[in-house]
Amino acid sequence: MINVTDVSLRYGDRKLFEDVNIKFTPGNCYGLIGANGAGKSTFLKILSGEVEPQTGDVSMGKDERLAVLKQNHFEYEEYEVLDAVIMGHARLYEVMKEKNEIYMKEDFSDEDGMKAAELEGEFADLNGWEAESDAAVLLTGLGITEELHQKKLADLPGSEKVKVLLAQALFGSPDILLLDEPTNNLDLKAIQWLEEFLINFENTVIVVSHDRHFLNKVCTHMADLDFGKIQIYVGNYDFWYESSQLARKMKEDQNKKKEEKIKELQAFVARFSANASKSKQATSRKKSLEKITLDDIRPSSRKYPYVSFTPNREIGNDLLVVDGLTKTIDGVKVLNNVSFRLNKDDKVALVGRDEIANTVLMKILMGEMEADSGTYKWGITTSQAYFPKDNSDYFEGQDLNLVEWLRQYSPEDQTESFLRGFLGRMLFSGEEVHKKASVLSGGEKVRCMLSKMMLSGSNVLLLDDPTNHLDLESITALNNGLINFKGSILFTSHDHQFVQTIANRVIEITPNGVIDKESTYDEYLEDEALQAKAQEMYN
Repeated sequence: MINVTDVSLRYGDRKLFEDVNIKFTPGNCYGLIGANGAGKSTFLKILSGEVEPQTGDVSMGKDERLAVLKQNHFEYEEYEVLDAVIMGHARLYEVMKEKNEIYMKEDFSDEDGMKAAELEGEFADLNGWEAESDAAVLLTGLGITEELHQKKLADLPGSEKVKVLLAQALFGSPDILLLDEPTNNLDLKAIQWLEEFLINFENTVIVVSHDRHFLNKVCTHMADLDFGKIQIYVGNYDFWYESSQLARKMKEDQNKKKEEKIKELQAFVARFSANASKSKQATSRKKSLEKITLDDIRPSSRKYPYVSFTPNREIGNDLLVVDGLTKTIDGVKVLNNVSFRLNKDDKVALVGRDEIANTVLMKILMGEMEADSGTYKWGITTSQAYFPKDNSDYFEGQDLNLVEWLRQYSPEDQTESFLRGFLGRMLFSGEEVHKKASVLSGGEKVRCMLSKMMLSGSNVLLLDDPTNHLDLESITALNNGLINFKGSILFTSHDHQFVQTIANRVIEITPNGVIDKESTYDEYLEDEALQAKAQEMYN
């Protein structure tokens, strides 16, 4: 358990938190949400003791241990992988180290023997004899194979170091677990393993994540950072989002009788409860949901962009034919005989273990790269808009403000009022439109690129990982915009819910061709025959 009492923090004139009083209890997983810049990561640092609040304090139960997912991937470069994981339990690692140093002494005294006996007792109490096997189980679950366990972290690629640091945080069943973006750089299997681990974890978890599917799977509560306060809501992210939108609608409709509002809320709660997952979190969550009243749910202050892609021309039946595309880069065959046909109303998720293959395919289809062999042909009724994984070329060296930047991509109306309208949809208002394009943050650049795409009026969209750098509000808005789009889409994303709710077809690019299936993403993953076929094509 962790108690937060009267915590406040300001940076200059900016208030992050004011008089926050909250209790995080064992057995629950709390998703800490809030707009970008609201202070989510800072709040986690206050909980861990890394940042001191200006008022108030944070307290834990007696003898409770807190673990944090470290963000510095290079902090443990000189340590072996197994040791780095065990270091997650600082006292256990200290006992191991001290004990080994005593045994290595050449002149082993009686005093050393007594000290070693004390340490051996504490070592046993801390489950030290199972430490290496427990650490190995965590590493293997996250996809770090056994032959890497004795290597130094410096010898591992960055994506594997992230997994080691995550295993370090999970090690030894900490009483309180703080996770800041734990799914970043994790592959699908590692994320699924982590979801199951947290679902079965019996202590307190507080997690920050932009992955809505992950929050929905693991969270029993949402801790909403808004108005400088933190409000706890029972349920996962989808429940919080839907209920906050419902509360806003109710607030706007003041003429509606309160009784009718309560009935609407009760119907929503009942529907959510019925659809809740069968995990053990859902049982306690359902009981709590049944006790929710209208006053428990408040409208959020957060603003959502308005994302809507409207094609200028209706699309025909002949969209795209890809035949035998092959491409080798630096001696590695990235694409090998890739063939498929894009049909009207297809919303295709490109998946696969090699993300570079998806990016190269999109670049070829947009004429930015040439294939070594094979052909592709766009239908005469199609027009394409492209969101590249790396958008830096669109912004570097651009001494233009946002209105001037967007004007380059407006085929018809170039008036400032028209362009301001498009920028306003993406939450650039007032003086913000006079920002220089070259100094934008990653999320701001993405919103500008989406404005550019909306202006194009294209009927085919190609998007390569568009959710990267976006906050939850912008991801939700883009997600809804693509669901409603009356055209065809080729896209990639690490966001499970984004892929699941948009795609009606999945194409997996393997080293030996493609696997093509008309289905949702979840259906594709659950098709054992297809997954077995995919495994064969990777071998």
